Amino acid sequence: MRIVTDYPEQLHDLKTVYLGTSPDDGDMQPIELSKVRFHQDYALLTFKGINNRDDVDKFRQKVVMIHIDNAIPLEDGEYYLFQLIGLTVVADDKEIGAVVEVIETGANDVYVVQSDTYGEVLIPAHEETIVNIDFDTEIITMSLPEGLLPTKES
Repeated sequence: MRIVTDYPEQLHDLKTVYLGTSPDDGDMQPIELSKVRFHQDYALLTFKGINNRDDVDKFRQKVVMIHIDNAIPLEDGEYYLFQLIGLTVVADDKEIGAVVEVIETGANDVYVVQSDTYGEVLIPAHEETIVNIDFDTEIITMSLPEGLLPTKES
């Protein structure tokens, strides 16, 4: 499994992970870990009760997640990317839409925002564009450069 966590070492401490296509699909199933080892950017996981290649095939292309209770505690002002999904983006006092995905590019994250007005919009997320993220109101306030939003569809 390709690792997409900043804390891969925590896999050694886990007894259970969840496998499925997406947490939004509600199909995440718990499975017990028996062994974890790392190779380059991948975690090689061995599951209890899964003893042959045919049994493993049904897990191909699945997402591996952990329960939020097992997540590494964050510092004040930090957040997990999944927490941004569903938040409303407001720019220049105008609602743009809701975050449906966060793409990690290396240079900066990109918010994929679904907008009734603009369709799907890709917004770079960095210190120049993010004004505030308020999880209580579920609003991300942003300042967008001129021309970033597409021309309104008729």
